[in-house]
Amino acid sequence: MTIRVLVADDQAVVRDGVVLLLSSADDMEVVGEAGDGHEAVRLASESRPDVALVDLRMPGLTGAEVTARVVAADIGVRVLILTTYADDDAVMPALRAGASGYLTKDATGEAVLAAVRDVAAGHTVLDPAVQRRLVELVLNDPDSTAPGTAAPAPEPATTSPSASGTPPEAGGLTRREVDVVRLVAQGLNNRQVAKEMVVSQATVKTHLNHVLAKLALEDRGSLIAWAWRYGLAERTP
Repeated sequence: MTIRVLVADDQAVVRDGVVLLLSSADDMEVVGEAGDGHEAVRLASESRPDVALVDLRMPGLTGAEVTARVVAADIGVRVLILTTYADDDAVMPALRAGASGYLTKDATGEAVLAAVRDVAAGHTVLDPAVQRRLVELVLNDPDSTAPGTAAPAPEPATTSPSASGTPPEAGGLTRREVDVVRLVAQGLNNRQVAKEMVVSQATVKTHLNHVLAKLALEDRGSLIAWAWRYGLAERTP
């Protein structure tokens, strides 16, 4: 299967280089190039690529804003951020917006191609430095990643699954709600979660609304951070 990719970066030399790299892969096709945020959103809607490879700092709309609009459109496009920046102010807005991956531009060409394949397959990809920082934030300072306050729970190291299979740190969630959280933490959108669970997208949205209400969280990014903190997210080696 050919992976269709949109490349959005305001620096032409960088954009050309990324396009050349992707075009060298037999399983990838570049279906659009954007030089600003508004163009990126328009092309994502028109061409509906499998993956949008998006820079974080662009004219018009930032990468986080592009991500939020593309994810909200629910058109099956997964966003992989490729940027120079790895600071908290850059990382968290993009992840909260629903980005499925985050790489810095010092990644190798091989790593970029692998990330595109992983994101297209429904996985979440984080640059090692970003992953370490995210884990530090959610373990040591949860308020920096979660606007709401989750229900009190013991640290993951001291907990074990209950007889029902629902972890005791799950804050009163049902087994099905925990399943939704795990899939969302893997980077799946509502359509993909619905397919995995063999339910409707409306059912997934209902589960998510109940989860956010129970945990006093405000958005999808906060939920993902909570999942990492309490051991409900898959950790990549």
